[in-house]
Amino acid sequence: MISDLQLNEAAEDLRNGRLVVIPTETVYGLGANALDATAVAKIFELKQRPHFDPLIVHISDQADLKTLVRHVPEKIQQLMDQFWPGPLSVVLEKLPIVPDLVTSGLDSVAIRCPGHQTARSLIRLAGCPIAAPSANRFGAISPTTADHVREQFGHQSPKILDAGACEIGVESTVVGYHQDEVVMLRPGGITRESMETLIGEVRIAGTDNESPSSPGQLTKHYAPRTPLKLVEHGRPIASDTKVGLLTLSPESEAEDLRGFQAVEYLSRDGCYRQAAANLFAAMRRLDALGLDQIVARPVGNQGLGLAINDRLSRAAAKS
Repeated sequence: MISDLQLNEAAEDLRNGRLVVIPTETVYGLGANALDATAVAKIFELKQRPHFDPLIVHISDQADLKTLVRHVPEKIQQLMDQFWPGPLSVVLEKLPIVPDLVTSGLDSVAIRCPGHQTARSLIRLAGCPIAAPSANRFGAISPTTADHVREQFGHQSPKILDAGACEIGVESTVVGYHQDEVVMLRPGGITRESMETLIGEVRIAGTDNESPSSPGQLTKHYAPRTPLKLVEHGRPIASDTKVGLLTLSPESEAEDLRGFQAVEYLSRDGCYRQAAANLFAAMRRLDALGLDQIVARPVGNQGLGLAINDRLSRAAAKS
């Protein structure tokens, strides 16, 4: 339980240009005052994040948007009305008050109103929007507990507001608006199907390693130190190495598992929501075992499966 004193101290830190690790429903974020370019620069420095990869700005209420962006298209407004507060980020044309460092020089900024009450309370107390990518080294597995953050940063870790495990466990869905259509720039906690039920077709964008328009568009990301390989069911596994398996559920694995040193099930009953919440923690546990390789099974692309497969494919791209 986070006390009022802890919240107030964290808010004071943000106002004074210091970093704070904040809990959200998706993953833990490394936060700074989004309107203070010097503070934001500390995020890039601690994460070792390239400056061409833009950040997401977090606000406490939809009304805060008018101070940060020029215009909200009707379909984006419909999505915000339905899914905010929650794991949806929207990319809109920014006002000059948003530092170019936050947006990597782009004219647009990614913004979301988190569904986590502690995060929104902190934003209100600090009196400023908070720029907050995941609280990890760049490209590494995202943190879903405070301990994950401590493992990443050790003595360099800023103050952490520890609210337990994140409920959703994968980052927010990011959408933009281009030529009168909504484009999914990153799959995440809000499914494509739920958005399309509301506004019609949502196009999926590809990766962009040179000039990403939102976080999560780089090919290599979310990766363990142990090489991870995506392997479909039924394909052979080399038997002369120590291999761990990351798979959806016991029922999804029909083959003999004796060749694996360790097996992590994302959900005992195949629930994609539970699988998403467990994904990064399961990857971390396998990564800590000194394996030669992690084999991951892709899941179906429906619902949150799209976000799960996105994270797995980007993790595998590093190996």
